[in-house]
Amino acid sequence: MVTRVERILILAKTYPSPSARHVETSCVAGINEQGAMRRLYPVLFRLIEEGQKFKKWQWIEVRIEKANKDHRIESHKLFVDTITCGEVIDTKKEWDARWPWIEKLPTFTSFDDIEASRAETALSLALIRPKKILALEIVEAKNTDWTDEEREKLLRYETQGQLFSDTEIKKITKTLRKVPFDFYYRYACDTPDGEKSFKHKIVDWEAGALFWTCRERHGADWEKPFRAKLAVELISRDLRFLMGNQHRFQDQWLIISLIYPPQRKRGEAMQGSLF
Repeated sequence: MVTRVERILILAKTYPSPSARHVETSCVAGINEQGAMRRLYPVLFRLIEEGQKFKKWQWIEVRIEKANKDHRIESHKLFVDTITCGEVIDTKKEWDARWPWIEKLPTFTSFDDIEASRAETALSLALIRPKKILALEIVEAKNTDWTDEEREKLLRYETQGQLFSDTEIKKITKTLRKVPFDFYYRYACDTPDGEKSFKHKIVDWEAGALFWTCRERHGADWEKPFRAKLAVELISRDLRFLMGNQHRFQDQWLIISLIYPPQRKRGEAMQGSLF
């Protein structure tokens, strides 16, 4: 495979899950300088040096190659030891520096159109701007803690020290906490047949981290501040979902990142579209 170095703006980091091959992985996606979408794997955040851990809206420079077992056009293998973290694009001046990159993303106003594009072009990453949010649904997870199989995947390599340094082994043993709830947005889009509702699971790392913050600060009353953020504050903004489909079941999609710029005035939006 041909490898190359690219600068990629990180737009999505999902909450990690156990992996049979990689201890635990997070789906990471972004856009390169030329405007092409990239899905990057494997990203084992507990196994990379602190200086290589990157944030959402941060540029990284990394060596990548097209994935050979994942044929989705955006999927690429990255070489973790080549990651160099760059600048973080901030939110100053109403997201002024972020808007040009949001506008480069493949954007839809109906999920049906995303699925049609997937069937036609193999698209597997796309931004959707819902007409309106109908509800934030919170459901207790089928398993509120890791199953024995998942836990075994997380801890499997502790006894294989020859694969990792002592520092890496210590990082592995910091067992990842499982979020005991699943979060979904139910939303509406306009279609040729009228308004239609959809429901998709939120797997954005920010949502998982917000749950633990609310749980630690508010205990059993965590849901109220959690909803205040996702069901009130974000909905008051120009909320969009970065959608990603699953490798094995490509007609099944998840909300892998929440993109929530401030509302823009009509004139600002029209001006931005000229560049």
